[in-house]
Parts: sequence; C-alpha cells; structure tokens
Amino acid sequence: MRILICEDSTLLREGLVRLLDDAGHEVVAALPDAGALMDAVATSTPDLCILDVRLPPTFTDEGIRAAVHLRAAHPEVAVLVLSQYVEERYAGELISTQSAALGYLLKDRVADVGDFLDAVERIGAGATVLDPEVVAQLLTRRGRDARMERLTERERSVLALIAEGKSNQAIAQTLFVTEASVEKHITSLFQKLDLEQDEHGNRRVLAALIHWENGTNR
Repeated sequence: MRILICEDSTLLREGLVRLLDDAGHEVVAALPDAGALMDAVATSTPDLCILDVRLPPTFTDEGIRAAVHLRAAHPEVAVLVLSQYVEERYAGELISTQSAALGYLLKDRVADVGDFLDAVERIGAGATVLDPEVVAQLLTRRGRDARMERLTERERSVLALIAEGKSNQAIAQTLFVTEASVEKHITSLFQKLDLEQDEHGNRRVLAALIHWENGTNR
C-alpha cells in the first residue's frame, strides 16, 4: 500500500516510516506539517494518509481540518487520524461522511504493533476503524434523534446489537431468529434512519453512532 504520513514529531514520524516499510508498505511522503499535504497527495497518489490532529504552526486542529479537506478533495484516499486527542467538531464531520475508508486511533491506546498494522490494512481495504474512546467522546448530550422514533422494538434490538459490533449471524443467534430475518430488519432500519447504501459498509457504523447518541435504554 502507498502511504503518506503527516506527523510533526520527528521520532514518531521516522518510527512510522520504518514500521510501515518493514511491513511491506511504501511510504511515499513523510511530512512534518499539513502545509504541503494537498500537493503531496496530488503528486504521490497515496492509498492511505496518516495524520496527526495537532500540527504546526498553532498545534490546535490543523491536521484534522486537513483530513476533512483531503476527504472532500480526494474521496478515494483512505484516511487514518492518529493522535493523542479527539477533536470533536471535525471528528464528527469526518465520521459522518460516507466516502473512502476511515480510521481514528489514539496514540496512547495503540498498545500492539500487530494490531496497528492490522488496522492500517483494514482501513486501506475500505473498513472504518474507530477507537472506542473516540466514539465515547463524540457522544455528547444531544436531543433525541427523531429518526429513532420510527423504529420498531425489534429493530431497536437489532440496532443495539449492531452497536456492539455483532455480525448478522451473531445477531440471529442472540435473538433466536434467522439470518434472513435479521437482514430484513437491518434493511428496514437503515431506510428509517435515512442511511443510504455505500460500498464500504459504513452504514453499520453510522447506525451505531445514532444508537449511542440517543441512549441505549429505549
């Protein structure tokens, strides 16, 4: 996989280059800030970009704003935000889009090199990989989403199990129904939540976010 890195810490940046090279990936650029990011993407055509949230010159939100811009300009490029921080405003915007693959991992919680490389592979292949702590911090106290009121009790049960990360087969076993029945409920709840079909399977993540945002006691 062709990978571009945007990280201000020289030690971490060079460490990522070595780690990814050793894993068989090609690091096409390693930038200390987001100033030349868009030009680098245009010239090096990466499959995946890894960005920190806080980059020079202000070390506030340059990196994640660049990620939002990147996904708008190059929706075919997968994005992995790797940071110590959850920038709630732009993180929510990133996750709510349905283009390309996306990851948001916290540096302090990446404890295993193998798990990190697996996440890189999955994101590059089109998956959405979110650290649970990122999701937890995004779940601010908002008013109940009116779309949730459209769901039947069985659809709510299916959605709750989706939010736990269960497969259709596991949901069927938990609810003592057939997989065909589960698929029917999932199709219905996606329609009621106004989640359009996409090739990356992000509807499950978006549905789970709606469920978490609106509480789990309904």
